[in-house]
Amino acid sequence: MTTPYPELLQRWAATVAALVPGAAPVDPEPYARNLLGRWAEPHRAYHTPAHLAAVLGHLDTLADHPADLHLVRLAAWFHDAVYHPERDTNEDRSARLAERALPELGIGEKETAEVARLVRLTVTHDPEPDDTNGEALCDADLAVLAASPEDYAAYAAAVRTEYGFVPDPDFRTGRAAVLTQLLALPRLFRTPYGARHWEDAARHNLSTELALLSP
Repeated sequence: MTTPYPELLQRWAATVAALVPGAAPVDPEPYARNLLGRWAEPHRAYHTPAHLAAVLGHLDTLADHPADLHLVRLAAWFHDAVYHPERDTNEDRSARLAERALPELGIGEKETAEVARLVRLTVTHDPEPDDTNGEALCDADLAVLAASPEDYAAYAAAVRTEYGFVPDPDFRTGRAAVLTQLLALPRLFRTPYGARHWEDAARHNLSTELALLSP
């Protein structure tokens, strides 16, 4: 597979090298290419390699927060590796993919379990207060909510495209419920950086989208 994101291949190689003493037992690049192929599936409009690159970039911003930055980066690679919007098992299937692949790369049992836990955490985006790894991954994943109004509108449109099989009235109802649930949370972002720099913008974007969904 030819990827338009060669820097992602470099980032993957660096992350694996940081976690595997010496040389990995197998070439890690085919694993990255397999993952990127999943992220580039034609039914995706938002959950694409561009989203993966954005999450990794946000993790760079939050790099001082997680206890295990390299494991959080691996979790970012896997967190939407399996994505079918009509299913509710994506996170678990993505975690199981990590549980199969990472030991083959020489990643230890404890580290693999942590990556899988983090992937499954993206079902709720609700880490425990002392879970710095989870806080970093969830904040990086949700940072799109704090994008500029133009970029947020593009994100919302891409999500609608992924749910193109849902009739418009049903989508509006379901999307409004998701937005309302998010706005009801006491905090969208758990890291100090996210709370300072992303919280207000995200709430403004969510409230604007919710208003636009109202009949």
